[in-house]
Amino acid sequence: MEQQQTLRAAKKFGPGYFIKEQMEYRQWTQDDLAEVMGLTLKHINKILQDQQSITLETAKILAEIFDTTPQYWLNLDAHYRLWLLNERTEKEIDADIKGLIYERMPIKDMVQKGWLKPFTNTKSLKKQVLQFWHWTELDFSMLDRQYLPCLTRKSEAYNQYQASYAITWYRKAYMEAEKMEAPRYQPKKLAALYNTISEYTIKPKGIALFLSKLNEAGVKFLVLPHLQKTYLDGAAFIQHKNPVIVYTGRYKRIDNFWFTLAHEIAHVLLHLNKETPFILDNLREQAINTMEEEANALAAEKLKHTEIKSFLTPYLNYLSASRVEACAEQYQIHPAIIIGKLAHDELISYANQSLYNDNVLMLIPKKYQG
Repeated sequence: MEQQQTLRAAKKFGPGYFIKEQMEYRQWTQDDLAEVMGLTLKHINKILQDQQSITLETAKILAEIFDTTPQYWLNLDAHYRLWLLNERTEKEIDADIKGLIYERMPIKDMVQKGWLKPFTNTKSLKKQVLQFWHWTELDFSMLDRQYLPCLTRKSEAYNQYQASYAITWYRKAYMEAEKMEAPRYQPKKLAALYNTISEYTIKPKGIALFLSKLNEAGVKFLVLPHLQKTYLDGAAFIQHKNPVIVYTGRYKRIDNFWFTLAHEIAHVLLHLNKETPFILDNLREQAINTMEEEANALAAEKLKHTEIKSFLTPYLNYLSASRVEACAEQYQIHPAIIIGKLAHDELISYANQSLYNDNVLMLIPKKYQG
């Protein structure tokens, strides 16, 4: 019963809050909890939002799952329902609203980045949040219904709160992309451009040239820094009829830029559709599924990873800059991509990734950077 000691009662929070804590601890999604409890996703959502009272049967199931007593959950629910009947002060109401918002959005980071204006009271904050989501009322369960299933289908690593931060970033990316213009999307033109991506890695102003060609194919591109706890490298999504690719610059390396871009283009060509309208990528740490394997494989092919490894494997014990440059010349690929590939495969130290790697954000035209 040691786990029971970590659960704490509260007058202001319903059982849904504490169930979410336990889900986060186990990295469970709402789908996971619904499966374990044998309830519908709609029923689970109502319980988590404290819109559904805890019955004795539900309390027994929760007790079994989380190693507590049924009475614990019944008491939480009863205290919460009684509290709802009491008149609350304006200060309590403000605290509730701010707590709900801060739980789902990294407000301090957003203010620091200029995504939200500094605020002096809860009313001002709430107004900005409603404008941000284009809502008429504050209801974060809409995110769980609309976006969370897309994220959890792609990766089981997302829980409700990590997902909320990632979705907040996605919402901002979507808004920024709406400010941009692009001609009609031409998949064949994008595929043809993709086949030549390695050539642009070594051209003077190759990044600017490639991004211009990308736009001509009907694909929007922008740079948007990731938010705290999201650890995103890039994203791909559909906006109306145009694909959008976003780069966060989390690592700011030339090799990271080209691989992320190649990876997201693969998603555009292979995976984006009505069932998968957006994909958010943490390329270093995310769970690998079929879509990610396919995108990684295609990006590696276009950036000549197999050729690089084959060329340099005999020289790894005494790899020199001249060998790297010879490989770059042989396959017409930027040497930073060569170093990045070898470091990723742990064939050389990650410390070598600084070689040939300027700050890539200095090479991306300002018009793509918010």
